[in-house]
Amino acid sequence: MFAWMEAAWNTLPEPLRDPVALAIPAFALLLAIEWFAAAKLEDGAKGSYTGSDARASLGMGLVSIATTTAWKSLALIGYTALYVYVAPWHLPAEAWYTWVILILGVDILFYSYHRIAHRTRIIWATHQAHHSSEYFNFSTALRQKWNNSGEIVMWLPLPLLGIPPWMVFVGFSVNLVYQFWVHTERIDKLPRAFEFVFNTPSHHRVHHGRDPQYLDKNYGGIFIIWDRIFGSYADEIERPHYGLTKSVQTFNIWTLQTHEYRSIARDVAASQSWKDRLGFILGPPGWAPSGARTRETTPSSS
Repeated sequence: MFAWMEAAWNTLPEPLRDPVALAIPAFALLLAIEWFAAAKLEDGAKGSYTGSDARASLGMGLVSIATTTAWKSLALIGYTALYVYVAPWHLPAEAWYTWVILILGVDILFYSYHRIAHRTRIIWATHQAHHSSEYFNFSTALRQKWNNSGEIVMWLPLPLLGIPPWMVFVGFSVNLVYQFWVHTERIDKLPRAFEFVFNTPSHHRVHHGRDPQYLDKNYGGIFIIWDRIFGSYADEIERPHYGLTKSVQTFNIWTLQTHEYRSIARDVAASQSWKDRLGFILGPPGWAPSGARTRETTPSSS
């Protein structure tokens, strides 16, 4: 069944072989189990699926496999140059501490990028598609962006620290695979010690909520500890309402990926000054010349 995946994997250069591709069968199995559970146990609130929404998420995920590979191919050139010619030392791939540095480094950089993406509109435009679903389930985890340019830049410190480029890609893939399981309403809060350190479904439900108390919270990938340290943590008090604060009202995957870029272009074209133009591009989502964030474009959390 997955022979074509194995063949595609074997055609890639070694540095670009992505653990996410190996996890696809597990993703598919968990998604099918959750979908079946939602159909049999649906109570109107938890684990909801609709066919159109899930198909849109799956479609975006399939396209993202190709786009991510293309971005990684470009990044490999730059990372290799930094690693070979600039890094003051080369960390051994076989050493345990290199992997600890990698996992922690990828996660703190992911937290930083994620927070910037919620506060800078041009980067939010790449990220908002992931939050466009008004449902929260395993298919939502596959609703990935197609423009990874911001993340590619954010990973630059890792090869500069002497981490081999292929390990950088593996580290981010491990981070991404971990985040799949936190996209569900079928798992309640976990033991307090685990919830304190790690990102969990409860934490990530908050992150996807469009309710005012949940906006711009819980950015962590694997570890929620960064949010606790840097003041962006919120506990799940009541079930969130999911999606963008203004629904896009479409399941067209191209529109879901590009509508915010078009909105930025319209706002910039209508602006009367360069200050306002820069505000619409680099300000937070919902920025207006008055300085107020508008309800129409404020993110839901991501």
